[in-house]
Amino acid sequence: MTTLNRCRRNRPVRVAALAFVAALAVATVDIATLGPRQAAAHDGPDSVADLAEGLLDAVVNISTAQTVSGSQRIPMPQVPPGSPFEEFFEEFFNDQEGDRNRSPRRVNSLGSGFVIDPDGIIVTNNHVIAEADEITANFSDGRKLKAEVIGRDAKTDIAVLRVESDTPLKALDLGDSSDLRVGDWVMAIGNPFGLGGTVTVGIVSAMNRDIGSGPYDAFIQTDASINRGNSGGPLFNKEGEVVGINTAIISPSGGSIGIGFSIPANMARNVIFQLREFGETRRGWLGVRIQSVTEEIAESLGMDEPKGALVAGVNEDGPAKSAGIEPGDVVLTFDGTDVPEMRDLPRIVADTPIGETVDVVLLRKGEEVNVKVVIGRLPEDEAQLASAPAGEDAEEKNIKSALGLELSALTDGLRDEYEISEDVDGVIITDVEDGSPASEKRIAKGEVIVEVAQENVRAPADVLERIDELRDQNRKSVLLLLANAQGELRFVALRIEDDE
Repeated sequence: MTTLNRCRRNRPVRVAALAFVAALAVATVDIATLGPRQAAAHDGPDSVADLAEGLLDAVVNISTAQTVSGSQRIPMPQVPPGSPFEEFFEEFFNDQEGDRNRSPRRVNSLGSGFVIDPDGIIVTNNHVIAEADEITANFSDGRKLKAEVIGRDAKTDIAVLRVESDTPLKALDLGDSSDLRVGDWVMAIGNPFGLGGTVTVGIVSAMNRDIGSGPYDAFIQTDASINRGNSGGPLFNKEGEVVGINTAIISPSGGSIGIGFSIPANMARNVIFQLREFGETRRGWLGVRIQSVTEEIAESLGMDEPKGALVAGVNEDGPAKSAGIEPGDVVLTFDGTDVPEMRDLPRIVADTPIGETVDVVLLRKGEEVNVKVVIGRLPEDEAQLASAPAGEDAEEKNIKSALGLELSALTDGLRDEYEISEDVDGVIITDVEDGSPASEKRIAKGEVIVEVAQENVRAPADVLERIDELRDQNRKSVLLLLANAQGELRFVALRIEDDE
């Protein structure tokens, strides 16, 4: 099974070395058998020796140590089924069952990092130094310097360290990662499997990858070999500038299969500055919950194409509320920057200086609206900037045939039955037809329809009337604003089916 791994190496050395041997494989290509055009396609840089020689001294191996209780176990590494080491690993790790009552012990792990300031500032991944009691930076000339944590950010997995050196250290420059193109050559230097000072070369495989590791994912994907222990190490462009921080791999065995991910330098730059300056991040905050604009939602809003970020909720104490942003608005541009997809907005807002007034272009009921927002500071307890997780019988029958829903006015009895908050008003859903569009969109009994096509509804007849109006406009879908029992809102677009 292919898994996403953070590329930090854990000891004991014996186990990790055997896992390395089991995972190691080298593929070769006989260029002589290829035609001239094919051979040219496989040509890479003539050599990166001069480039690597000038960079190796600024890349460090990060070793950490922490004290763990005897009840904690070292996780068993993944090995290919049928591997000759599979039986050994099972025996070794099963033996840990009898060691649960041991006294606390020291556990070591290894990663990578790089110097960005001659005065001793080092950048690495947060997961490399997480929970460490002791951190040491090991340099290529043999020096071992104790490191202290200046600041760390779990959301982007970046940490900044400081070491004291008698002489200035060789430092690296952060490049412009936005200049990278798919197919550009890149070079990684790090500490895979504790081997130290290892150079690998590959290309940029993709940009702006979302791997689900955090709210600001926009990784560079590369096929330059990145393995356990490379975490926190630099990814260089052809000019020797750091364009990424190697962070994660997808691998069935713990070894490289050519799918590695690096934090772009342009994202890291502002985080590193804030950690150095304040010891913490200070991100911009808009105060909205957002969700993606799907094709159905775009059609229901009269948009030519799905784009932007749909506002599903507005924080009562946030900047968006003060600026007049409303649920149902679609954020098209923010501070002059287009918002192609929902996931782009959190990154753009987070990088905006706190207190700055910015222009935001919204789509509201088919018209573009411009508002000015004074950016606030993202609260520390915010998990993410933005994320979205009685009529007549004849009327109810018609509504059910159109949307797969049975509806009722929100009476006191139904409010008590479904434990609906007093702050929620609208039309309650009392049943969802199996196999209907509503069922496919996971609409559930007890949810309340607050708006239909961005208009408030209070009775089932209101819902039916709005659907009929949309049919007359040749709309193929309808946008519903739903509230759960606690009042949390989300938008759902449903296809409008013909009455049977």
